[in-house]
Formats: sequence, structure tokens, C-alpha cells
Amino acid sequence: MLKAIFDVIGKINDVLYYPILIILLLGIGLYFTIRSGFLQGRLFKDAIRVVVEKPADKNSVSSFQALMVSTASRVGTGNIVGVSSALCLGGYGAIFWMWIVAIIGGASAFVESTLAQIYKRRDPDGGSYGGPSYYIESALHSRALGIVFAISLILTYAVGFNMLAAFNLQTSFSAYGFYNKALTPWIIGGVLALITAYCIFGGGKRIIQFTSALVPIMGIIFVVVSLVMIVTNIGYIPTVFGRIFSDAFNFKAIFGGIAGSSLMYGIKRGLYSNEAGIGSAPNAAAAASVSHPVKQGLVQMLSVFIDTLLICSATAFMCLSSGIEPAEALDGAPYVQQAVSTFLGNFGAPFITFSLALFAFTTLIGNLFYVDNNLAYIAGKKPSKTFMTVYRILAVVVIFLGAAQKAKYAWALSDLLMGVMALINLPSILILGKHAIAALHDYEAQRKEGKNPVFLAKNIGLDDSKLDFWK
Repeated sequence: MLKAIFDVIGKINDVLYYPILIILLLGIGLYFTIRSGFLQGRLFKDAIRVVVEKPADKNSVSSFQALMVSTASRVGTGNIVGVSSALCLGGYGAIFWMWIVAIIGGASAFVESTLAQIYKRRDPDGGSYGGPSYYIESALHSRALGIVFAISLILTYAVGFNMLAAFNLQTSFSAYGFYNKALTPWIIGGVLALITAYCIFGGGKRIIQFTSALVPIMGIIFVVVSLVMIVTNIGYIPTVFGRIFSDAFNFKAIFGGIAGSSLMYGIKRGLYSNEAGIGSAPNAAAAASVSHPVKQGLVQMLSVFIDTLLICSATAFMCLSSGIEPAEALDGAPYVQQAVSTFLGNFGAPFITFSLALFAFTTLIGNLFYVDNNLAYIAGKKPSKTFMTVYRILAVVVIFLGAAQKAKYAWALSDLLMGVMALINLPSILILGKHAIAALHDYEAQRKEGKNPVFLAKNIGLDDSKLDFWK
């Protein structure tokens, strides 16, 4: 029965990603790249500058804090296991297509997060909240579509991505002698579920603060280890680049089997890793207190680059420079662990396991932040304490069950749910993107005058009476 269901899901994914999402992702990303004058490169310095700006109200959420929430969700097991899966199943060329999704997707990430800022709502304490459901309702005048998007996000993050995070973590334990295929996944899932439960039921603020502080440090260590490995194996790098590009442009192989090609795996795993355009990061972006919506759009664009161009690339080159060939039998954490072990010896596998444990945990917490936001949207207010208790119990159970799923089932479900989100959000930002581009022009005009840009909705022709901010 389960196999039959996932066979159907697999067939849906094949059509959903090719041709539908390939056209939407690359087409809309290219469109915004051109409309914005390639802001990904042109305003990269501005993105770095605004990320360190402090809000006027010290109690408000800063751009940096919003970046950390979205990056905590983005920078997760997908940066390690997702890259490994793309290489082992799609081949060397998959990393090139991950780069393309990130570079082009940076423009989409900018637009969706700028829109989230423009249409954000004011909370009772003076802060803000929002996301795609809110700009779909406010600007497209469709609460029904906003609810459909919210439901798709809840299913994607509370079910698909959280199951996958738990699964990806437990696969790293297969490198150890004590691993029992029938028992260990349930133990790892149980431990992870209990720790997550402790945190989301209000008792784990110190754990969250500790791991949130440790993840950036771990990310830096991960990149440094990757760089040292690359330098150590520098003679092999030209071969790696050669194979990446030759495989990426082997269109005969790609179109001979599109579903299992480097193009397809690069797009799927790139989208899973950086989430550009699927409508997740705007939920965090809307919470930031900034003087101009474009500032947060630039910050979220930067988050995509940190995720894919920095951390995913670090994983890819760390693996490929090791000399160990990616293969289907090594799919997931085992490939990364074997690659790192050529450099760190017996410390290689524990290093990856520890990295995955941190990334998985912060991913789970970041994902549930997005879910909370969209549950509130559907309810029209903060859900009751009883409802949230039941939901959190179910979320914990999903994490527990996810650890013991088969790899292809875990990935297939996540791909489907993520694809549905993108299918709603991408056309929405295409329709509303003119407002983000107008805001960009307003921002740049003020910057040229030497001002710290301050946004007023009326300056780009928006009716500010329908907005909670920017009046």
C-alpha cells in the first residue's frame, strides 16, 4: 500500500519538477534578475551592510536576527546530506545546477521577502509578522489561496522537512559498529523528538540559545575544514571542475533520463537547501524591524548565498576533492563521512554526525517557527493553548516517525510538498513583483542622495490605508 502511494507521488513529482517548476523557478528568477539589473551582484555590498544595522527599537527583531531564523531553517541537513544525495544520485553536474538555482533564486528571494515586509501586519506588542499568506490575501485579495498556501507550508515543514531532518541525522549513525538498522533509527528519532518537545513546550530556551549560538561557529568550522581539505587536494580540483561542467552540460544524458539527471537533482536539492522562491523565509523576514523593505529583501538574498554558494559548495568540494567517487550505495551521510575520513581519519564520521545533529535541531526549531506563524494565519488569531499542545505533540511524533522512514519515501514526500509551496508562491510574486521592484528603485534613489532609505508606501503608488506599516 505504502509503495503504491509513493509510486504515485514519484510520478507527480516527475511532472511537477519537469517541466512545470523548471520553467517557473528559472523563468521567474531570470525575469527578476533582469528587472532588478542583476541586484545579486550589484547590491551585494549593500546586503552585507544592512545585515548589521540595528533597529530603532532595541526590543524589535533586527535584520540580523531575522537572517539567523531563516538561515537556521535553510542551513540544515540539506547542506550536507542534500548535497551528498544530489552528487550520489545525480552526478557531478548536480552541484552546478544547485549554483544556478541559488544565483537566479537570489532575485526571487529578494522579491518575496521585500513583499513580506511591505504587507506585514502589526502585532499587539508593536512588532510585526507576515509572509506569503498575508501578501496573497492583502494584494491578491484571496484569503482562500492564502489558506491553501499556509496549509501547504505547514505540511511541508511540520511533516515533510521535519521527517527528513530526523531521517538525515540518523543515517549518519550507520557509520558506527553499534548501528542496528531495525533499532537505531527509532532510538535516534526518539532522542531528537524528546529534545525538540522539551524546547517547543517552553522548557528549552537555553538549549535553543546554545545551539543557535553554536551553529554559526559550527558552520565556520565546517567551511574551514572543507577549505583545508580542498587545499590539501588542490591538484585534483581542476579535474573536479572539469567533471562538474562536463556533466552539467551533458544534455544527451540529461534528456535521456530527466528524472534522474544532474539537472533534476541539482534543482530539487538546491531548492530544498536554499528554499529560494518557495515562500518560507518571508515568514522570518516580515518580523524584522527595518526602515525600508528592500533592506530585508537584500538580507534574505544574502541568506540564499550563504546557504548554497558557501556551505553547499564547501560540502561538495570537500567530498569531490577527497578522491572518493559518489555512488548510489553511499547516498546520504555515508558519502560525506567517508570523504571527510580521508582527511580527519577516525574523527571524520563523528565530525559529520555532530554537525548534522546541530543543523538538524536548529532546522526543526526554525521550521516550527514558520508553522506557528501560518497556524495563526489560518485561525485569524493566535490558536488556543489546547490546540497548540495537540499540534506540538503531533509535530514531535512526526519527528520520531521520520527517523525510521526509507530514504526515497522521505525525499519524495518532501519534494512533493515543497513543490506545491513553490507552485503557489512563485506565480504570486510574479504578479506582485512590480511593487518590490518599485521599492528597489525608491531605495536606490535615496541611497544615491546619501540618505538612509526610509520607505513610504505612497511613494510607489500603494494605498497605505490598507497597510499596517509604511504610512
